Amino acid sequence: MEELLHIFLHTLLDFAKLLPFLFLAYLLMEIIEHKAGEKTERLIRRSGRFGPALGAALGVLPQCGFAAATSNLYAGGLITRGTLLAVFLSTSDEMLPILVSEGAEIGLILKLLAVKLIVGAGVGFAVDLIPTKNTRHGHIHHLCEESHCGCEHDGILRASLRHTLKIGAFILLVTLALNIAVEYIGEDRLAAFATSVPVLSSLISALVGLIPNCAASVVITELYLQGALGAGAMLSGLLVSSGLGVLILFRSNKNLRDNLLTLLILYVSGVVLGSLIGLLPIF
Repeated sequence: MEELLHIFLHTLLDFAKLLPFLFLAYLLMEIIEHKAGEKTERLIRRSGRFGPALGAALGVLPQCGFAAATSNLYAGGLITRGTLLAVFLSTSDEMLPILVSEGAEIGLILKLLAVKLIVGAGVGFAVDLIPTKNTRHGHIHHLCEESHCGCEHDGILRASLRHTLKIGAFILLVTLALNIAVEYIGEDRLAAFATSVPVLSSLISALVGLIPNCAASVVITELYLQGALGAGAMLSGLLVSSGLGVLILFRSNKNLRDNLLTLLILYVSGVVLGSLIGLLPIF
């Protein structure tokens, strides 16, 4: 019991140190969202055949929910599947604010963003080379109305605080669980288990990444930073992690077969490319 109390206090102290940085990261994201959100959507709608490149580039920017907004554009037939996938694969979801708040090296952050940008654009252009008939019907809804997060009524500061507390709770729980596991299982055994079957860990990580919730990218990023997840598995999970994007896609686009095909391409691309890139000596 004394050991558990020590772990909890240590975790709480570390969490208290990163909380201000997490708030600042979300504050920046909210400022960008309020200043450029609608302009970004208009830009992506007019991107034409260059959609995947533009979608991947805009997806990398720290905008809260851009992938979900793009799902509505796709459901309305305003962008291609390639552009949608480019955004899904490149968007950082909660990865970026967590890395910043945890004090990750700038080199690691830039490499992750570069990988997501290149993979997103590459997969997007490849998918758009395959001719498909547009049978989608729909109309554009506001992201916050769709996800019922209530943040459309918040100002920048209040929205930033809301996101900070919500994601902060996930970080605290994940970190606490990891610290307990490290204490009782052992760091070496935990790392060995996570990397013993690289392909399996990539498959599982990507499945976690598909969960339409901000917790997915929180868990994957924290596991990697704690050394409990290899680079390939981490990339596989983060590439497919698009936050509410997948959920909004299934809600807005009534063509289930089309949605399942998009989901399959996203998952396979994340697992295969994440695993391959993870083998390179860059992480």
